[in-house]
Amino acid sequence: MPWVTVDGALGEGGGQVVRTSLTCALLTGTPVRVVNIRAKRPRPGLRPQHVAAVRAAADISHARVDGDAVGSQELTFCPGNVRPGRYRWDIRTAGAVTLVLQTVVLPLAFADGPSHVVIRGGTHVPWSPTWAYVERQWAPYMEELGLSMRLRLKRAGFYPQGGGEVHVAIRPTTRPLRSLNTPDGGILCRVEGAVYIAHLPDHVARRQKLTALNALRSYDWDARVIVRRLEAPSPGTLTLVEAHKAHGRGCYTALGERGKRAEVVAQEAVELLNSYVESRAAVDRYLADQLLLPLALAEAPSTFSTECITTHLVTNARLVTRLLSAEVHVEGDEGAPGRVLVVPCPH
Repeated sequence: MPWVTVDGALGEGGGQVVRTSLTCALLTGTPVRVVNIRAKRPRPGLRPQHVAAVRAAADISHARVDGDAVGSQELTFCPGNVRPGRYRWDIRTAGAVTLVLQTVVLPLAFADGPSHVVIRGGTHVPWSPTWAYVERQWAPYMEELGLSMRLRLKRAGFYPQGGGEVHVAIRPTTRPLRSLNTPDGGILCRVEGAVYIAHLPDHVARRQKLTALNALRSYDWDARVIVRRLEAPSPGTLTLVEAHKAHGRGCYTALGERGKRAEVVAQEAVELLNSYVESRAAVDRYLADQLLLPLALAEAPSTFSTECITTHLVTNARLVTRLLSAEVHVEGDEGAPGRVLVVPCPH
């Protein structure tokens, strides 16, 4: 089978290009070569979480791989058949476990048996979907599309130490998945929030909760905010807020860090949520690019609106169009609200 070469500097030029290329290679059985990996970044080449994603993809398919090392700017990946089973991967840093999971979940879902994966690393880290977001937003949407998963956070791993552990059970599904048609989010139905905290004083959680409640109510939203303490090897905190509309929902998180006041953490999350609520969009800016791969495998075309077209969305649209022979059309300007049309690949 001929190889497909992907320019790793495409679009936003981050690890997303590698992960999407790996997932598509696993789904189609097509060998892929990725060059110029993260060439635009201050530290180009693969980072530990990217290497973990490559090795996870290789594990589930007995792939032949070259270039799977930290710092490598070129990768070749020739997959075999995806095999269900029990897998365990350790990133050994605070690299995001969620990105490793998202690389392999679709291929494993289409395998001919159930799988159980354990991933160790960072669960609540910057620049990646946090585990809280995956639990509250990504996973429910994937289930609506037809994937069947059971998620469990055994131990949180906050940046910069990591050390978290997640367990995910994946049941096999049959193609195609369900389509999604939410061109308009509709009216606001309810707003909720949560404060996640580990190894920090109670007053930090109270201040985050109070600030989040006051900020949410300043927009005349009748909201509730819960506090959830997490087991973790190091201190950390996060505020999550979500808005449920008649035809969609948006979810936003803000992470604490040393020297960052609890009030600032809560306020950041609420301000992001307000941008979504004020739009007529169905899904938030972070979910939009993560919907493209499953919708490319759906039973019928999909349309959804998002409150902000990001470079990640535009990049993933180009990759999915090329690697899966689907059609992905992004309508609107980057940085502004827009709509996405996904015409699935031929089954």
